[in-house]
Amino acid sequence: MVDYNGQIKELEDEIKKTKYNKATQGHFAIIKAKIAVLKEKQESRSVQKTGKSDHGYQVRRSGNATVILLGFPSTGKSTLLNALTDAKSEVAAYAFTTLSVIPGMMEYRQAKIQVLDVPGIVAGAASGKGRGKEVLAVIRSADLVVVVVDVNHPEHYPAIMREAAESGIRINKIRPEVFIKKTSKGGILIGKTLKLEVDDETIRNVMREFKINSAEVLIRSPLGVDDLIDVIEGQKKYIPGVVCVTKADAVGSGQLQKVVSELKADVAISAENNYHLTELKDLIFDRLDFIRVYLKEPKKEADMLEPLIITRGSTIGDVCSKLHKDFANKFRFARVWGKSTKFPGQKLMLAHALVDGDILEIHVK
Repeated sequence: MVDYNGQIKELEDEIKKTKYNKATQGHFAIIKAKIAVLKEKQESRSVQKTGKSDHGYQVRRSGNATVILLGFPSTGKSTLLNALTDAKSEVAAYAFTTLSVIPGMMEYRQAKIQVLDVPGIVAGAASGKGRGKEVLAVIRSADLVVVVVDVNHPEHYPAIMREAAESGIRINKIRPEVFIKKTSKGGILIGKTLKLEVDDETIRNVMREFKINSAEVLIRSPLGVDDLIDVIEGQKKYIPGVVCVTKADAVGSGQLQKVVSELKADVAISAENNYHLTELKDLIFDRLDFIRVYLKEPKKEADMLEPLIITRGSTIGDVCSKLHKDFANKFRFARVWGKSTKFPGQKLMLAHALVDGDILEIHVK
């Protein structure tokens, strides 16, 4: 049987002992590609052996979005869930209290946001330690991750990000604009709209490691070797995140600011003392890119109590599609009141982009 772990370790050791510079850049890229191919084969063999891939918890989605609380055990996730929502997650002063996914509903700024408290991950989670694969698989169905870090254990943060990355989850990263069209002949043709840190020959060598010998490649965004490998492999989950330091009341202000600065954390909270919870809620709402649009029937007042929650940049056409499949086909025009208009009640068409707080009145045939 092929020893994938042994081969991967040999290549990882080679990276560690090789000094990175411009002359060795191409060599580094090929080694990273080889490691990615081996891990792909390893996962494929695991699936063939067990008949299934990562065993994710089954959680029924509800609300306008789903948010995951991700962190090591005993970082205050259960206390935070209870503070954000109406859930009743068991809280104790010892590790591994949460043994299953606990859902709660956070109602904030007129949006309903499902928050999930999953079991704490541990080092080695991506390879299955501590039910880690199950936990990390849940993230793939989420819309946002709150990375929860105990102020007394800032070293957990890089470990969490590493385990997520090993599971194909890219937190706070945007998928590169790279388009690969495989062809039957002609070699690898590369088109770029900007200067890259990776040269064309390195791109070709990496693609050949994945058995792509002929293709048309168009690159429209900055790209490193790891990004290129991600695009070739596909199946990566790009998801926004909020880095949250918990137990802010457990240390002095100087130590707290030091940890926040080192981690470049978005917020420091104390769920027990309600410290900065509103700031965290705002961050969650904003990172989900939500806006509220209030619907109005002709000759009636707008419903200002229950807005339609949509994402920033959505158009009147997007709203029509969300409300009913026939709305777009039968659409005549819309009237809009709000910041996206030149004057109240402006008559607009499907392509018009809405903004937070707009009132929308749709007229159909």
